[in-house]
Amino acid sequence: MEASLIDIDWKAMRKEFLENTSLIRYSLDFFDRKVCEDEKEVNLGRNDETINWLNTYGLDYQEESRKIIHQENLDDFLMKLLADREHSNKVIELDPVLFIAIRVLKTDEPVFSSEQMFFIASMDFVWSIQERHGDYFNWIRERLEMNVGIIRKKKADYLLFLILESIIDNYQLAYQKNAVLSGSKGNLSEIKPSPEFTAQIESRKEELFNFQRASTSLRDTIVKLEKVEIDDFNANYFSELKEQISNLITDIEFELQGLESKLNLIFSIQGHRLNEVMKMLTIFSVIFIPLTFLAGIYGMNFKYMPELNTKYGYFVLLGVMALVTLISIWYFSRKKWF
Repeated sequence: MEASLIDIDWKAMRKEFLENTSLIRYSLDFFDRKVCEDEKEVNLGRNDETINWLNTYGLDYQEESRKIIHQENLDDFLMKLLADREHSNKVIELDPVLFIAIRVLKTDEPVFSSEQMFFIASMDFVWSIQERHGDYFNWIRERLEMNVGIIRKKKADYLLFLILESIIDNYQLAYQKNAVLSGSKGNLSEIKPSPEFTAQIESRKEELFNFQRASTSLRDTIVKLEKVEIDDFNANYFSELKEQISNLITDIEFELQGLESKLNLIFSIQGHRLNEVMKMLTIFSVIFIPLTFLAGIYGMNFKYMPELNTKYGYFVLLGVMALVTLISIWYFSRKKWF
């Protein structure tokens, strides 16, 4: 009974793997795209004359991945690499293939998250493994199908270049979109030193830190790809990508500095307002201190106080209080304290 249940589980896993795996085969004069319906259709085409792009959604298909690796006579070390779902960005040369791990920022959600992507690539194929459904690569598939540009004239290293470029383009588009929204709310004339406005600035900073972290890691990966020494692998493609991602990182850092300046301005405004309030309170306090002193003296309950019997003593005291108040106000005004 247990054996039959295990067999059913493996069959269900294989079926799910096939449903989540597609294969594109192309050359200059040939194109074919299909969702794999049989395990025999899942191959990297190392021995034919086409370029193969195998794409899998999901990281749990260890047995199916093992079969592909053995079938294509690839390095068994790939199995260990694919078993780890929490790789940092890395590039490993396993001649004649490359293993690339990238944690990609998902920008199509209200709150940014990330997903793990693996790429196993050589001159003849790219096997892309994505943690979740949905990606930014449909424009590449359309260009392959319509034979637009030079993509079908190139090897798989150019396909890998376009895939990475698509990730960078998505970062740039998402950054520019949110930068426009942020800029419209963050002009100097619109700055309001309120908790809500400060929270918006902090939220944008957190978003930018996510962009910065993802972009910096991707740049490090591209720098490593520039140094790859696999035969016939054209590493020059990735110099262009390094420039693109470096420009994006520069823009992010510039906006972070701008947001930091806005926060400093907010704190300065709040500090200035607090100082103004404290200054006015201090001025009123200084004015009323001598008045309180005089009122305190003549408010004492001693029986013999000569001024108490003065006919106009009350009015004289009020006059002295008014004079002290006017002198204080004149002095503060001369000092330009208000």
